[in-house]
Amino acid sequence: MRQKSTKTTSPSESLVKAIRRATRKSPYTSGHCQRVPVLADMIADAACAADWGPFAGFDLTGEERYEIHLAAWMHDCGKVTTSEYVMDKSTKLETIYDRIETVRTRFTLLQRDAEIDYLKKQIANQGSEAERKAALDARLKQIDEDRAFIEQTNVGGEFLADEKIERIKKVGAQRWRDWTGADKPFLSDNEIYNLSIRKGTLTTEERKIISDHVVVTIEMLEQLPFPKNLARVPEYAGGHHERMDGKGYPKGLKKEDMSIPARIMAIADIYEALTAADRPYKKEMTLLQSLKIMKKMQAEGHIDADLFKLFVEAGVYRRYAEAHLKPEQLDTVDERELLSV
Repeated sequence: MRQKSTKTTSPSESLVKAIRRATRKSPYTSGHCQRVPVLADMIADAACAADWGPFAGFDLTGEERYEIHLAAWMHDCGKVTTSEYVMDKSTKLETIYDRIETVRTRFTLLQRDAEIDYLKKQIANQGSEAERKAALDARLKQIDEDRAFIEQTNVGGEFLADEKIERIKKVGAQRWRDWTGADKPFLSDNEIYNLSIRKGTLTTEERKIISDHVVVTIEMLEQLPFPKNLARVPEYAGGHHERMDGKGYPKGLKKEDMSIPARIMAIADIYEALTAADRPYKKEMTLLQSLKIMKKMQAEGHIDADLFKLFVEAGVYRRYAEAHLKPEQLDTVDERELLSV
């Protein structure tokens, strides 16, 4: 007769598994949370193998490696409290749906009104036919150009200059009549505010909501009954948005306040985010594009310069890329130039 296994799952492990399942509400967050541990493990292995600088005496036991792996898995668990439309906001006008569809309908109504105005003038024999047709064509052309401009602006793919914000306001100040005949501004204040986002798709308030997920992550993990060998999971997981110069969040830690595993989380989190091809709000970057951004970040005190050097010299960036990125992202990287001061 077979004996039943006596192995039990600890309360902390059960809760961790439940939280990991909850993050799957967003396929993009789920994919991110699966890939960051891969990168964290690879960087930790490279740090253990290195024999220079701060890594000369660095080593990890099997339990300590698992602690880092688990922290990487859990680093974004606080996003279970973040609204999906904010977490995955792919366009500036997106809420629970992309409001660009509503705006497109209004443009159609502006075309209708222009055509009605043309017909009224025709019936009243106001002006010549050539003048009436020229006015209609000019108005329809302007509506088409405004529609294309608003649609492109909604994508949020490039920095928005002052003149474009002024154009948004000008388009928004037009009037339209809804199905009840009520006269309204073409764009609401909230639509203008969102379309006027300078970079990306998130407003200041939405960025704050996203940032707060780290606070929630730490609070959640600190409440879990981790055993002694996993006691540093909250510290490691909660450090991925800290900066080496103390300007990060949520605690404003500096490099000397952070352990090497906590600093590893930031490198893994950033590189995965830059190269990821499954985000609805951004296009994936190539190796060179991503590493140039990270070089600038280490120069500005955002990420650990020693870890960035290790990341490049040990070839972690390329080994990960060859396994997880698209072939077209694998461009040539001059490592010597990348590591030059």
